[in-house]
Amino acid sequence: MEIWDVYDKDRNLTGKQMKRGDAFEQGAYHVVIHVCLFNQYGEMLIQQRQPDKGNWKNMWDVTVGGSAIAGETSQQAAEREVKEEIGYTLHLQDKRPSLTVNFENGFDDYYLIEIELNIKDLTLPTEEVQQVKWASKEEIFNMISGGLFIPYHKSLISLLFDMRYNMGAHNEEEDE
Repeated sequence: MEIWDVYDKDRNLTGKQMKRGDAFEQGAYHVVIHVCLFNQYGEMLIQQRQPDKGNWKNMWDVTVGGSAIAGETSQQAAEREVKEEIGYTLHLQDKRPSLTVNFENGFDDYYLIEIELNIKDLTLPTEEVQQVKWASKEEIFNMISGGLFIPYHKSLISLLFDMRYNMGAHNEEEDE
């Protein structure tokens, strides 16, 4: 059973906690993370979820995602989820999320990391992940259109690919 810290709308800890699956009280939020690993060819590592997962059975997703559990920072949750889902150790102590997307019940932090990684070295399958593969933005778009990938907004997927090299809302290369 997962226990989550509860935050207010301004992302301040309230001192309350809740169990995963419980109804959210008015004004209660939690932290979710996603990690998107990219290779030197501009491809994202994507995962296929296990057939017994509660949501999105057998569907493809970005590299890793999950909820922060009580007492964890966003970075700690991201490190834990990467280890649990694909068996890789990632160190994010000095990293901030590249992007945070607010949703009805929380804050979704996205970490965009370029990495040299041989997927044959990963420990798969895991309890959550059947398999992984590298995919281009266009391949992910086709998988979304074909109903094989979790139906993210294509504009979000495009933004993740566009922001993988830079923090912030503008392209520093174009500012010069």
